[in-house]
Amino acid sequence: MTGALLEVKHLKVEFPGRRGTLVALDDISFEIAPGEILGVVGESGAGKSLTGAAIIGLLDPPGRIAAGEIRFDGRRIDDLPYEEMRKVRGRHIGAIFQDPLTSLNPLYTIGRQLTETIQTHLPMSDAEARQRAIRLLEETGIQAAAQRVDQYPHQFSGGMRQRVVIALALAAEPRLIVADEPTTALDVSIQAQIIQLLKRLCREHGAAVMLVTHDMGVIAETCDRVAVMYAGRIVEIGPVHDVIHSSAHPYTAGLMGSIPAMDEDRERLLQIDGAMPRLNAIPRGCAFNPRCSQAFDRCRSERPDLMPAGASRAACWLLAADVKAAA
Repeated sequence: MTGALLEVKHLKVEFPGRRGTLVALDDISFEIAPGEILGVVGESGAGKSLTGAAIIGLLDPPGRIAAGEIRFDGRRIDDLPYEEMRKVRGRHIGAIFQDPLTSLNPLYTIGRQLTETIQTHLPMSDAEARQRAIRLLEETGIQAAAQRVDQYPHQFSGGMRQRVVIALALAAEPRLIVADEPTTALDVSIQAQIIQLLKRLCREHGAAVMLVTHDMGVIAETCDRVAVMYAGRIVEIGPVHDVIHSSAHPYTAGLMGSIPAMDEDRERLLQIDGAMPRLNAIPRGCAFNPRCSQAFDRCRSERPDLMPAGASRAACWLLAADVKAAA
């Protein structure tokens, strides 16, 4: 992909401890183009949120980036000092978190939080910042924004608070938004509204979005491409339609098979036996091999890299040229 806005190359994140170092992300590489929505999906513990935290420079200690690099608009940002990264975060990269209550200060009005964020990154007077705050609330679908701007977070419903968080993320007109499970805590009807809002804002503002979720329905409805993660690695990445309808990795196929389809009459959904391995017990070879019904000897000894699979790429030895030729 040419002209990528965000480039993540061979990213490795470690957590040193008394009993050794745990590798939480291992050789993660992907790109996001301007105006594109990339979905990142997988089970809990796959490393989705950690990838987002590494990009926005908010890894919890003792977590650290041990290898690789992150580039935003051609500039390397993973090695920036804290204060420099703070200027990038908010101004150029916005963040939307799962629980809006962790992003909003209960002691300050919504308006104060918005205007402080705006004035931190943009040269605006108090009156201009307030007008922009009201405009952002209107843009994110909050009725009577001019009155509600002076209310506190507890006076908003869960869906409205998430809209405020999206307004905060857009306050300084960032070019990239990292959205970490932005619809998980909301009921289904509000989820649909938030998804449509993200798509519209992406289209109107030309911002790129990295959407972290475990919900394949949200991915199918929202994203242009999807990266499937398992045990700290990307096991498949490609256009949404191809990954959903022509899964190349057995793990992705298992995820797709576990989703109920309205047009199919099945008594039981497919399931993937077993559980995601702990970081201190990731097996040799392909991390998915103990749960894979198609695993063979090579899967248990050698770790596959991403290989071409039509329009997608997948890390599976079933795609290796010698295996396909033998078949």
